[in-house]
Amino acid sequence: MDATSFADTLVGHGLELRKSRPDTLQVNVGYACNLACRHCHLEAGPQRTEIMGREVMDEVVALARRAPFALADITGGAPELNPDLPYLLEGLAGLTPRRILRTNLLALEGRDALLGQLAAGGWSLGASLPATNQGQVDGVRGAGVFEKSLEMLARLNALGWGQGRGAGNGGGLELHLVSNPAGAFLPPSQAAAAKTFRQALDRRGIAFDSLMTFANVPLGRFRKWLAASGTLESYEATLRERFNPAVVCGLMCRGILSVGWDGRLYDCDFNQALGLVSCVSVLVSDYREHPPEGAEGPLIPVGDHCYACTAGSGFT
Repeated sequence: MDATSFADTLVGHGLELRKSRPDTLQVNVGYACNLACRHCHLEAGPQRTEIMGREVMDEVVALARRAPFALADITGGAPELNPDLPYLLEGLAGLTPRRILRTNLLALEGRDALLGQLAAGGWSLGASLPATNQGQVDGVRGAGVFEKSLEMLARLNALGWGQGRGAGNGGGLELHLVSNPAGAFLPPSQAAAAKTFRQALDRRGIAFDSLMTFANVPLGRFRKWLAASGTLESYEATLRERFNPAVVCGLMCRGILSVGWDGRLYDCDFNQALGLVSCVSVLVSDYREHPPEGAEGPLIPVGDHCYACTAGSGFT
């Protein structure tokens, strides 16, 4: 097996992965989650206690005030399990043109006040739904999760999400689905997957704005599952073989500042899983302002997990 490191692969193609002027402020509010999904790179779950407090949230809001971002992206774990999430949403209101909350759908159950705040604030949702097959979803997430996810999607439609009144049409409430493969293989093309999802969900009367497909990153719980199933080496070899140099210039890490639950700054959620702090600053409070347009940024810390973001169509 060719075990060339990702860093050496970049050099071999005459490429560098440098930070550009950030346009996305990603905030991980904690690793607590109501699910323990097999593909989770952060190993989020019900037993995790790491959670962002108001002091760090205030630093996040202060950063959004002093450095403009086009998008605020709230993630977890399940962000809904952070009791101070409404405080952060209120603080970020109006500071970015676009705002999105990541959800596994089930964590929204019973949170009517939060749904009302999200709707009033024009927050879009990034809803994780691994597949349109009940067996695959329940196998990754637990028995009964698939049907409950579809029930929540239908409710979100009824509340206004996914009805074509998104940011591009002068409003918010976009509903974007996110699909990850259920096993040790790469996802189909985004266009093919979107067609499959639309056909399946149309039959249930469910609408959504877009579908994003991503390869699972061999970190955390997913890496442990790969090792236990004897597929880790073959999966990593597939990622290396599918390396696409054309996507490096558009990788999401170039334009993201990712804030961890404790205020540490990363270049992406995956580097956060490994504790690889950002190339621009260690703490969110230390980042003062964006560099000038066109300025050459520092090199982003990389590892072999980066192959997952550059396989095929990439993670851009």
